Amino acid sequence: MTAARCSEQEFIATLERHGTKKTAKILDIDETSVRQRRRRLEKNLGIMITVPGLRNDRVPSEAEGRLHTKIWDGCAIIGSDAHFWPGVTNPAFEAMLILAKKLQPKIVIMNGDALDFPKISRHARIGWEDEPEVYAEIIAGQENLTRLEAAAPNAERYWPLGNHDARFETRLSNDAPDYANIYGFHLKDHFPYWRPCESVWFNEAVVVKHRYRGGVHAVWNNVVHAGKTIVTGHLHNLQVRPYNDYNGIRWGVDTGTLANPYGPQFEYMEDNPRNWRSGFIVLFFEQGELRWPQVCHIISDERAEFRGESFEI
Repeated sequence: MTAARCSEQEFIATLERHGTKKTAKILDIDETSVRQRRRRLEKNLGIMITVPGLRNDRVPSEAEGRLHTKIWDGCAIIGSDAHFWPGVTNPAFEAMLILAKKLQPKIVIMNGDALDFPKISRHARIGWEDEPEVYAEIIAGQENLTRLEAAAPNAERYWPLGNHDARFETRLSNDAPDYANIYGFHLKDHFPYWRPCESVWFNEAVVVKHRYRGGVHAVWNNVVHAGKTIVTGHLHNLQVRPYNDYNGIRWGVDTGTLANPYGPQFEYMEDNPRNWRSGFIVLFFEQGELRWPQVCHIISDERAEFRGESFEI
């Protein structure tokens, strides 16, 4: 195979199998030319070419657990903090299913805390409150995420780890460290159709992760200090904060909660008022550029609002 005779399909297949460095040797061209052609094809074809060792192509170094993806034209749906409990219906998640089926997003992200795991929390139990067993939460999560998979069957699926999700492996790694490499002792073993990670980066310009800064001004501080559009969960706020500087506009986004803020998962709040909002976020991209992030907000258990229009859940 030579560079002159290499078709687009052959180039993509070679790159996805061998990575940048070896593809350059196979085609007898330099690595820069491989990267340039990859980016040109991604732009022209509106696809993402998955390359082994892609992190080394994009940045000099970065944290483990960072995944890269691209959207040229299309949307991504991002929800977080579902805290799935068996037998508990989350209206925001039901709305997410409806929009996923309608919009057919290219990417779906569960941005942390899909599960709750109060039984294995480091926090002490409160009174005699009824908490679901770990296995029952796993089953509830599987059932719900299977419905989301069916609603958007062609979407890429990512799951940045949340602090509640981490309880599963934290408990096991502390109490049974000798079982580290046995199947079933990792949360990802129970959700094989979702890619676990610490963060997802869109087009090198948008970062999605469960949490960054804390406090009431977290979303503002996130976007200022990240230097990129950053989408986080954890605080259940559901908001979009724009920020402009000499580099242009970027956004700090909080994905809210897919759970009911007054659901049984949150009885530890002792009936205090909570500045939380139930809903999720949709990111639309045109020619690789992010448009203003859109909020889907839950009005009631029966209705949701998206782009100024309400719909029945």
